Amino acid sequence: MLTEQYSGSPMIEAAILIVFPLCMAVTAFSDTLSMTIPNRVSVILVVSFLLIAPFAGLAWPLIGMHLLAGLAVFSACFALFAMNVMGGGDAKVLTAAAVWFGLGANLLVFLVTVSMIGGLLTVGFLMMRAREDVLLATRIPLPAHFLDRTAGIPYGIAIGIAGFLCYPQSPLMVFALERLA
Repeated sequence: MLTEQYSGSPMIEAAILIVFPLCMAVTAFSDTLSMTIPNRVSVILVVSFLLIAPFAGLAWPLIGMHLLAGLAVFSACFALFAMNVMGGGDAKVLTAAAVWFGLGANLLVFLVTVSMIGGLLTVGFLMMRAREDVLLATRIPLPAHFLDRTAGIPYGIAIGIAGFLCYPQSPLMVFALERLA
């Protein structure tokens, strides 16, 4: 997995601990509030992975496998986007997040977790939209797209939550936690 040639820098561990979770938080909150995920989140995820991974001791072939994971997820997401099943921002950020998990069981767990949380989220939104009159009567302040039956589901919420839940088992996070122990 990770090479033993790493000489150590608290900056690398700090970046591993901060970048991915922060991007997942921005993803979830941005999609919640505006039904958009800024492109810079996906760019930050990929570029920061490419900067951090070599300094964390990931061998180049392994970095290639992480990028291959992103390509595989991008292919599936592109097909879903083309069928108008998934939003473009969701597809981009899911692809970028996949790079952090690599090609293996961690990625599968992440994607299944996204799907399960996304399914629950979808059911929740459908239930809210079916009871729009009750929610409006309660005067609970909700973004307008929460009750808009023509709007999609802000799937970035599911991606962000799944990212938080699965990240502790990702290769870079395991590395950072071992270094800090």
